[in-house]
Amino acid sequence: MKIVIVGAGVAGLAIGWRLQQAGASVTVLERGQPAQAATWASAGMIAVAGETKHAVSAEAGFARHASGLWRDFATEIEAASGRDIDYRRNGALLVTESAGIPPGSDPRHGVQWLSAEEVHRKEPMLSPDIVGALWAPDEAQVDNRALGNALAIAFQRSGGGLSVNEPVVRVQHGADGVQALETPFARHEAEAFIVAAGAWSGMLGGLPPGVLPPVRPVKGEMIAVAPPAHAVIPSAVIRGGEVYLVPRRDRLLIGATMEDAGFDSTVTQAATDWLSRRALRLMPDLARWEVVERWAGLRPAAPDGLPLLGPTGMERLFVASGQFRNGILFAPAIAEHMSRLVLEHAAPIPEFDPRRFLVGTKAG
Repeated sequence: MKIVIVGAGVAGLAIGWRLQQAGASVTVLERGQPAQAATWASAGMIAVAGETKHAVSAEAGFARHASGLWRDFATEIEAASGRDIDYRRNGALLVTESAGIPPGSDPRHGVQWLSAEEVHRKEPMLSPDIVGALWAPDEAQVDNRALGNALAIAFQRSGGGLSVNEPVVRVQHGADGVQALETPFARHEAEAFIVAAGAWSGMLGGLPPGVLPPVRPVKGEMIAVAPPAHAVIPSAVIRGGEVYLVPRRDRLLIGATMEDAGFDSTVTQAATDWLSRRALRLMPDLARWEVVERWAGLRPAAPDGLPLLGPTGMERLFVASGQFRNGILFAPAIAEHMSRLVLEHAAPIPEFDPRRFLVGTKAG
């Protein structure tokens, strides 16, 4: 089966890799360079507790399933690509400055409440104003930039075709659905087409209105700080005060803002100041650390905040978008799910079915 995927972010590359492994012939078209948009700009967190608070929902269940896939997924990527992606399950502290055990403390999922004394033993740099925290030992992370490069290598080594700097300018379709994608350089025919273009997933030309679900960009800015001599980088992810601190080998990532700013990805001083102030409330010693990088990315969001995974309003056209803040976390589960949808004609998850936004149409 011949399949064309639009978008070489973590979703498009992971889906393409899984489809290629299953015997399909896959080409990924990327308007720029692989994994240089939301994948590159993320913090690489595999954060179930931090993002879902152990809610009972389709999204929370999908998140837990995806998290369970990650250890083997990371091992497989490293073996296939020969690249280290720095997957580590280092846990997360969800801190609070108010008394009482917050909702979400759930021993069934391994999340436990720690007192102020226990929190400061685990992370001495935290502010003395912290009164406690939820400790989520299963939270993990990966070097998202290394992941993007490794997935591109793994996909191509499996036989997949990756065409960069090749934007899709028009979709050709007929009575039997989508027939081909046109770029400035070629006409790509296939038996199935998957749009995994992140925040740009709703913008393919040549389609009638409403075929693709609505996707909007949500801007997020982040900064990275480097420690002074002899300072110790925290061992776990810290979340609180509207920000998160993600330890890397030689720096600490601080994120992230959320702004409806269209496709503007300008880095602003206002965002740097906002992130710095909130990080200092969590860890006052960060005042001595140096800001070494600032960047922005665009998260893909559906109107209801849920993923968009499955068939569209036109035959042979699928979409994998709407991951919002969970693109890295969801990646292995999205690859698994989309492969089954396309190759095995499996049913989409009703809550994630992109057709839920078609007027007068029930999802599924």
